[in-house]
Formats: sequence, structure tokens, C-alpha cells
Amino acid sequence: MSKYWNELTKKIEPYVAGEQPKDKKYIKLNTNENPYPPSPKVLKAISDANNSDLRLYPDPDCDKLRETVANYYDLNKNQVFVGNGSDEVLAFSFLTFFSSDKEIVYPDISYSFYPVYAGLYGLKARLSALKEDFSIDVEDFLKENGGVVIPNPNAPTGKYLDIKAIKRILEFNNENVVIIDEAYVDFGGESVVGLIKDYPNLLVIQTLSKSRALAGMRIGLALGREELIDGLNRIKNSFNSYTSDRIAQVAAVAAFEDDEYFKICSNKIIKTREKVTKRLTEIGFKVIPSKANFIFASHSKMLAKDIFIKLREKGVLVRYFNKPKIDNYLRISIGSKEEMDTFLEKVEEII
Repeated sequence: MSKYWNELTKKIEPYVAGEQPKDKKYIKLNTNENPYPPSPKVLKAISDANNSDLRLYPDPDCDKLRETVANYYDLNKNQVFVGNGSDEVLAFSFLTFFSSDKEIVYPDISYSFYPVYAGLYGLKARLSALKEDFSIDVEDFLKENGGVVIPNPNAPTGKYLDIKAIKRILEFNNENVVIIDEAYVDFGGESVVGLIKDYPNLLVIQTLSKSRALAGMRIGLALGREELIDGLNRIKNSFNSYTSDRIAQVAAVAAFEDDEYFKICSNKIIKTREKVTKRLTEIGFKVIPSKANFIFASHSKMLAKDIFIKLREKGVLVRYFNKPKIDNYLRISIGSKEEMDTFLEKVEEII
């Protein structure tokens, strides 16, 4: 700890990303990356954009991308915000809509960047305890608060909250912004983007890192009423007007335009997830029902930490969280059919 750090830097607990090993080749089922490559149309767009124009600043307003996303979701482009990955969009959102004098609410087991942002911005947070089956307790979000954040499907559990429940939360919290983080919604859930027309307090955040296989490009979106997007732009333009580079913007446009490829890959992941869930259940695992590109599983006779260690020794990485209530579960990203066959083979050896 440096004497030059200020008090905030000293006390903040940064987010810890999933392991990205460099020592040898692993089957990586620990960071929820897409096992399939980006669309060929995306790769061509990236290649075409790799030209002398890179000497020029990108469009700070991301007009083409915003128009493309707006058309896709039947919005107008002033209802679309683009950022450098959904993590940045979340960071801007916490700063734009939440105040230090009111408690925000999010699940006690959810994306671990939420408490980091709350700490960074000096926000008070009230954690809503998940139910015994890891589902979100809607009633906790129907109490006075200063804003709501819910990942749907939730991470790391994969549990999904239906639209009827989200409507209840939106209606109760009509004076506060409700953020629905849809990083994993394309793997079996239903987006609430269609509710934006009815709920001015709804902000939907999405990423192209998962279902559109562009984790390496860092592209995030916020979708909501114009007044919410205007607020985000005020904050963004107080940090950096050029948050999205030229290549990222053309890649994102191409990804949305190739909807067929997106659906084919997402459906393959869903199909593989269901097969893996069935097999793990047969060999003694409890698997939480998932609508994400990962599963959350616990074995009846063997500790999750021991399985995690032994899998790593066998060249397979999964995610283990040494935290209360979930320290006997593993989060397992869904890889390709071949990767998951190897994973199951190694798990069966260990069990």
C-alpha cells in the first residue's frame, strides 16, 4: 500500500476478473466467453476498417451503431447509449442515477462489480438475500430505496426473473431508476427492452461480449428513455468523449446485422447447456436451472473447491467463488460440444 494513495484508493476492493492463464493451454470454462468465433461478416468488417482512417478519431456519438441497435429493438437512436463494454456502461450508470443519501438495492449474490462501483462512488447499498433456491426475492425491491440493479439472468447463479416480476419492481420504484443488466439474456431469457415505452425509469444494459462473441472488442449498450440516455452522455462526456473506437463500432454494427449467425450460435450453446446439465445431474450434481451461457453446480459428496483444483490440474478451468452461501458451487461456462465432452470426461474421472 503506497503512502501516495488517497483514502478511497486504500480502502476500495477492486473487482477480480476470472483467471486468464498464460502458462499453458487450458479449456477455459471460467469467464463465460462464447466458444464460437464472431460472425464472418464481423471479421470482414473489422478487416475492412483496419485502414488509414485509424489515424482519425472515431465518431464520438456512435451514430451508425446507435441507429442499427435502435432499428433492431424498435427504438430511436436517442434511446441508445454505447460504451466501452457493459462494465463501463454500468459504472457511468451508477454515477449518473444513484445518490449517496439513498440506499440502492441489488441481490447479495450477483455480479461482483456492483459493490465495487458502490464503494467507488460512496453509495450506500442494501443487499437483498436470495431465496433458498437462489431466486431473487421480489418483495425486497418493493421497499423504499434510491435505485435498483438486477442482473437478469443473475450471475453467477443463472436464475431468471420473469417479466411480470420486473414490472412489479418498475411500478413500485417509479421515482427511481431500475437497471436490468441483461448480459446473459440471449441464452433463453426474454429481454425487457420492450417495456421502455411504458416505464421511463427502466434502463436496460447489454453487452456484445457473450452472445455476440465480441468480448475482445469491449462493446456495451444502455437502452432507455431519452432523458436517461442524456444523463449518461453528460457523464461520459465528462470523462472521455471517445469511449468506443472505430473498429469496435463497425464490428458491433455487423454483429447486429448478422442476426442469423447470432441465433445459430446462441441455440447451440443452449442445446449444449441442457445436455451438460442432464449429465451432471446423473452423476450426483445439483444444477441450478440456468438461462445463461453457464451453469451453477454443486456435488452431493465432493467439495466444489476440491473439484475446482482437480479440474485445473487436468487442464480445465471453471470458476470457484470462496464466498458465503456459494462456496460449495462451481460456475461452469458452456463451451463447444467438444470442450464440454472433455469437461464431463474429466469430472467423471474426479468424481
